[in-house]
Amino acid sequence: LLRRPGLRRLTLCAALLGLTTVSDSFLYLLLQRELRLPAHLFPLLPLGTAAVFLLLAVPLGALADRIGRRRLFLAGHGVLLLGYGLVLSPLRGAPVVVAVLVLHGTFYAATDGVLAAATAAAVPPEHQGAGQALVGTGQALARFLCSLAFGAAWSLWGGRNALSVTTAALAVSAVVASIVLRTADEQRPATPPPAAHPDDPHHAQ
Repeated sequence: LLRRPGLRRLTLCAALLGLTTVSDSFLYLLLQRELRLPAHLFPLLPLGTAAVFLLLAVPLGALADRIGRRRLFLAGHGVLLLGYGLVLSPLRGAPVVVAVLVLHGTFYAATDGVLAAATAAAVPPEHQGAGQALVGTGQALARFLCSLAFGAAWSLWGGRNALSVTTAALAVSAVVASIVLRTADEQRPATPPPAAHPDDPHHAQ
C-alpha cells in the first residue's frame, strides 16, 4: 500500500501532524491550570469538545466534499493552532474556556471523518480496510509518541513552555504537510473526458 504515492503522502502527513498534536488529557489539564478553572468543572471539558464535534461533524463533512478533504484536514489543524494560542494568551475567563473547547471540537470535526474519507479516495476498493488501518495506525502511533515527549517536556520545562514548543512545531508541520499534499494534487493525473455513447448523434460512425 505504501507504494501508492497518494496514500504514502497522506500517511506521512497524518503522522507528522500527529507528532505535534497534544493529547486531550494534557490540553484539558493545561486549560484548567492556565485559565484557573475550578477543579470541579474539569470533567465538563471533554463534554464541551464532544458537543461541538457532534454539532459540526456533518456540516464540515459536507464542506470537505465541496472544497476538498485534504484542504479541510489542514484547516482543522489551523483551528487547533488557534486553540493552543488562546491557552497561551494572557486572556482569561469563561469565554476563553468556551472558545478553546469550540476550537478543539471543530478540529476533530474537520479531521477525523475527513481523514478517513481522504484515505478511502487514495486506496483501491479491495484494500480499504488495510488502507484505513495503515493511516490510522500511523496517526495513533505518532500521537502516542507526542504524549510521551510532551509529558517529559512538561516535567522538565513546565506545561506552558511545553505547549509553546509544541505549538511552534505544529505550525511547521502544518506548512510541511500543506506542501506535501499540494504536490500530490499537482501530480494527480487529470480525469479523462467521458467516452461518447454509441447512441450519441455526434459520435463518429
